Amino acid sequence: MFAKNTADVEQTGSIGTTSHQLGDTNSAAMAEVDLAYARATAADALSRGGRDVSVPWENPRTGANGNITPLAASYTEGSLTCRDFLASYVRGQAQSWLQGEACRSDQGKWEVRSLKSLKQG
Repeated sequence: MFAKNTADVEQTGSIGTTSHQLGDTNSAAMAEVDLAYARATAADALSRGGRDVSVPWENPRTGANGNITPLAASYTEGSLTCRDFLASYVRGQAQSWLQGEACRSDQGKWEVRSLKSLKQG
């Protein structure tokens, strides 16, 4: 009685992409809860001080996973010590790469300041 032909339905961007639709592989489409696991692993990996050694991460609830790889040596940004890292993100058949930056707080804890899609081109 209320059925509507889907050919007549116009999609809008008002609702946004759900976390299980990762076709465009940009960070906005990735589940924030998955990225929280990646950020926590990045902070841990950077606190170890290693370079170019990948550390795996996984969200057991969604099955998303990947690796965090610290890049190069640390650098100073203002009064903070910072490091860049790469993160892989795999969920189902979707795969993407993220680029991140983390800085060590005054308390000595590493905190991720940015995590965004790595532009491939």
